[in-house]
Amino acid sequence: MAWLDYSFVGFLVVVLATMFLIGELLVKSRGIFGVVGVVLITLYFAHHLDGLGNAWVVGAYLIGLTLILIDGKLFGDGMVSALGVGLMIVGLAIPAPDLLYSVLVGFGVLIGGSGAFLFMKVFPRRELWTKMTFKDTLSSEEGYNSMNESYRDLVGKTGKTLSDFRPTGTVEIEGQPYSATTGASWLKANVDVEVKSVDGTRILIAEIPKENKEEV
Repeated sequence: MAWLDYSFVGFLVVVLATMFLIGELLVKSRGIFGVVGVVLITLYFAHHLDGLGNAWVVGAYLIGLTLILIDGKLFGDGMVSALGVGLMIVGLAIPAPDLLYSVLVGFGVLIGGSGAFLFMKVFPRRELWTKMTFKDTLSSEEGYNSMNESYRDLVGKTGKTLSDFRPTGTVEIEGQPYSATTGASWLKANVDVEVKSVDGTRILIAEIPKENKEEV
């Protein structure tokens, strides 16, 4: 396996191994990704470890991979996964023959781990990852909307400023006070306004022109 002496080849092996191993944790691949990843990473360690003296790096790598699995199953905040990725990098970088090789395999872990998320666009996801904070942003088309429903219903309604806006302040709408903004302009208190848009809990208001106040 002399081809693994070349740092760029080792980089590619680590990228693919990491991508398939992390991919196995993320999606249902019937174990195929896991087998491919294990074969590739075994080739890497078999070539670079000259004995049992550095065998602990394999343990560090496996512990890192296990931490990622535990994070997805129990915690879901990404912190444990970050520690796991760090251990994986240490496990691969230390047996590398030189500094350049070590740096490349470190980047290989990061690139391969990131690339594994592409599998989620094609293959069905594993249920244990539904809690992870790095899951895809939920869209309104999927039945989710990060905007507060009660705030969204304010669009088009009228109210009166309770404080000066420079450009933020407090407005009263249907008897309820809300923090709002004019975007850029300044308004005085006790001015009739209309809600123009809502983004999450950010309410954008505008003064009602005098010629339209009688209609309101």
